[in-house]
Amino acid sequence: MPNLAQFHPQVVHFVVVLMLVGVAFRLVSLTGKFSFTNHAAATLLVGAFFAAWAAVQSGTDAHGPVERIPGARTAVQVHEEDAKDAKNIFFGVAMIELIALGLAWRGGTMARYVKIAHAASAVVGIWACAEVYEASEAGGALVYSYAGGPGLRTGKPEDVERLLLAGLYNQSRADRKAGKLTDAASLNAEMNKRFSSDTTVQFLNAESLLLDSKTPVAAMAAINAISVAPKDARFMSRKGSLRADIFLAMGKKDSARAALTEVVTAFPQNARLKAKLDSIK
Repeated sequence: MPNLAQFHPQVVHFVVVLMLVGVAFRLVSLTGKFSFTNHAAATLLVGAFFAAWAAVQSGTDAHGPVERIPGARTAVQVHEEDAKDAKNIFFGVAMIELIALGLAWRGGTMARYVKIAHAASAVVGIWACAEVYEASEAGGALVYSYAGGPGLRTGKPEDVERLLLAGLYNQSRADRKAGKLTDAASLNAEMNKRFSSDTTVQFLNAESLLLDSKTPVAAMAAINAISVAPKDARFMSRKGSLRADIFLAMGKKDSARAALTEVVTAFPQNARLKAKLDSIK
């Protein structure tokens, strides 16, 4: 059997949509209105089982690398158990739907049991939706709380590099907010070392030298070394704003105003920079 790990993110969304819409259609069909929902519900709910099977199989194929992430093992196991429970309930819903189709096909006295089967399908389907929610909640925790997804879908090293970059950025921000300026400076330095060609990282490095290391002279040298296209409004505005902050840290208000005046003249539509310029007395 081929490895389905890379398809897990796509497949799980089919499970959610097919089950939710299928159960909704089945509930509507019980009212006797919108007759098209009857066969539509059967199709969607049987399809949901096959999607759930594919989701469990692809998740099983993907779980190894995620489980090896420190601290993630228990979360992986919870997600797997919830997903398997949901798949088993989907199987029950699909069987009930197929039984209902068989009863309807036979007709006669058996046809009166069709609505009972449909009601049973709706009840078990609601239970299945609850299990899908639990499995989705656990899967979301793996991706967003344990970073279990990057690198698995494509297998490309740059996906893991982006994960590292995001981790360095977010942790440096958290450390700065907590007053751990030395740690924040260290993380920003590592980020600049590994991703020095990234213009945004270069700005973050200059900002860190100013805010974390408290070395405005080094920050000014770093910001002046950043090459930005003159017509790039976003980067030019950021450069001008950061240069003004550095000048203010040096006690040079006139230079700060000059730095902002230059960029405001070039991009007069930037209301934020205008307000910042006006605030420097």
